[in-house]
Amino acid sequence: MELIRGIFFYPIKFLLAFILHYEHPKADIPQGLEQRIKIFLLHHFLNFGLGLANVLDKAGLCYEHDVLRFLVNGVPPQKTNELLINNVMFNNLTVRIYQPKVPSTGLRRGIVYCHGGVGRFGSINAYERVCRSICRNSDSVVASIEYRLAPEHPFPTQFDDCVTATIHFMRTAKDYGVDPTRVIVCGDSSGGTIAASVCQTLVNRTDLPKVRAQILIYPFLQAVDFNLPSYQQNEDAPVLPKSRTVDFGFKYLNLDPSLIDDFLRGAHIPESVRQKYSKWLSPDNLPNKFKTRSYKPPPIAPCKEEVYALAQPFIGTTFSPLLAEDAVVRQLPDSFILTCEYDVLRDDGLLYKKRLEDNGVRVTWCHLSDGFHGVLFAVDYGILSFKAGHKGINRIVNFIKTL
Repeated sequence: MELIRGIFFYPIKFLLAFILHYEHPKADIPQGLEQRIKIFLLHHFLNFGLGLANVLDKAGLCYEHDVLRFLVNGVPPQKTNELLINNVMFNNLTVRIYQPKVPSTGLRRGIVYCHGGVGRFGSINAYERVCRSICRNSDSVVASIEYRLAPEHPFPTQFDDCVTATIHFMRTAKDYGVDPTRVIVCGDSSGGTIAASVCQTLVNRTDLPKVRAQILIYPFLQAVDFNLPSYQQNEDAPVLPKSRTVDFGFKYLNLDPSLIDDFLRGAHIPESVRQKYSKWLSPDNLPNKFKTRSYKPPPIAPCKEEVYALAQPFIGTTFSPLLAEDAVVRQLPDSFILTCEYDVLRDDGLLYKKRLEDNGVRVTWCHLSDGFHGVLFAVDYGILSFKAGHKGINRIVNFIKTL
């Protein structure tokens, strides 16, 4: 009996122990974060999920991204009597429409939502609570896009799908009780990347109304410099440490992971290109208060031409919209940018804020001093929600009501 137990029980116990401690040394809950126990538990739940996904993938039982999709979808919320929620098709894409049941005296605002997930996971189901909250509290119609995911549908399919869905929604806005001149494009994390790129793509379209506003929630906006102050300060912060950010990006673009270290050192950017982008990406463009927490200017690594050749998708404006030319940026609509103090992507948002303002675009900025990447995702999850997430949603809703 002991032999049987040893054969079956102890290997399983070892496997679970390995998964539970996956990336454990990287756990670092900054002192400035509130609700630390809850964040600690979330951080280790995510590490467990990533460890489980990694083990199952290497064992050939299922793909890593399938496990992550299942985990991120979470527990479905209860049915609501306040909203009308229907799935519709926009040119073979599923889009979930959220509409307030309360009648409106006129056409409402419309919000196109591009969810996060680094192009590989996330879904309209995963973001059900976020979209419900925005719809209910802003009295707007929300169109959440179920864009196709990598690796089955390689980059830039995700961006193309969101452009297609946004154009379709703008052209059929009145069918959903929406004023086509009051359509807002919104996204979080990599969805914020997509939202920013969609808005840039549409600035010269004369056959469509102008996008009324863009809402970018802790967006990823550039892949030139992974050593900005926020990347250094939050290298090990939950839930998106620096190494995980770049690893996810490599998997999204299907690049050789052996090149990650070159990207982290900046060896993917020639000096001439670095000089071109320095006016937009320099830490000098950041307020001093964001550089006081353990920041040191890093040494510049010499470029490897073969790495630069492979880096082109990374630094194109579809993946790095912060690098768009001024002629495009100055045409962008009113903007709302949300950043979190304990987020490697904080400075992407701050640098884009400055670029927009320098080009005459009106920007409303919300900075969550006790926020971390993904904090809004848990909104309306009851005791699992975070105060900073509710604050962020409230600021977004207040911005929408001004449009």
